[in-house]
Amino acid sequence: MSGDAQDAAEAEAPAGTDPSEPGPVEQALQESAEITRDAFLGGLVQVLQPARGAHRAGLDAVYLAAAVPPATRGRVVDLGSGVGTAGFCLAARLPEVEVLLVDRDRAALDLAQRALTLPDNAGFAPRVTIIEADITARGRERHAAGLTPGLADHAIVNPPYYADGRFRASPAAPRAGAHVLDTRGLEPWVRVATDIVREGGTLTMIFRADGLGEILQLLPGRFGAIDVIPLRPRPEAAATRILVRCVRASRAPLRLLPGFVLHEGAGSDFTPEARAIMRDGAGLPPPPPR
Repeated sequence: MSGDAQDAAEAEAPAGTDPSEPGPVEQALQESAEITRDAFLGGLVQVLQPARGAHRAGLDAVYLAAAVPPATRGRVVDLGSGVGTAGFCLAARLPEVEVLLVDRDRAALDLAQRALTLPDNAGFAPRVTIIEADITARGRERHAAGLTPGLADHAIVNPPYYADGRFRASPAAPRAGAHVLDTRGLEPWVRVATDIVREGGTLTMIFRADGLGEILQLLPGRFGAIDVIPLRPRPEAAATRILVRCVRASRAPLRLLPGFVLHEGAGSDFTPEARAIMRDGAGLPPPPPR
């Protein structure tokens, strides 16, 4: 499973436009071959993203949104939102949440803003707002940009996956920034989530499975009631991704929940449960009661 263009292609084929009455966004897309319009959740969500030279959103964003429990209400902040895929999917799934997209990449946020004007996204667009901010910056700078303490009822995070020096970064700066953590690793991401999520609110994160140790070092004292859900490509395969859900200031213990399998057998067919998430906007099984 990858978070790049190949997964976006698996998620949905780009939706067409009506050439007889093109709106302003559709007309701009026709004039620029550098931007693609891609459908997620069976067409419930339309995303605009660069055709090349930048991170391409895919299944990781979809599963991050699917991991947020259906009873979630209030303001959800998508930290490092990029073009808004995870936040859009979450807003489409859960009609009683408001989503705030946060990223430092102005070009990505401009695409998110343009996508919110597409008629297909009208059902959730009024509940999505955007802030340009560097979440790895110092607190004073973040607060001035609008990321104030206790701002969020919930946060979702799809951070860069690779440590600085471990991964050969793309020469394209936007793609490198989306894939490679700086020398501080995940610490700035967890720190800002701790700052903005109110006590009793939640954080949901997707990350590499082999990065679980780093996550579990950073959460204690900040978040508890940690649920870990392994994502496995196939029933017999080791997990390649993990979803982590946790509660701000909780002291409840960690739970390792049953894994979620994407593909059936040795082929490329998705399981019925995976297809329901990707095509119908279904969520992952809700967490068992504590």
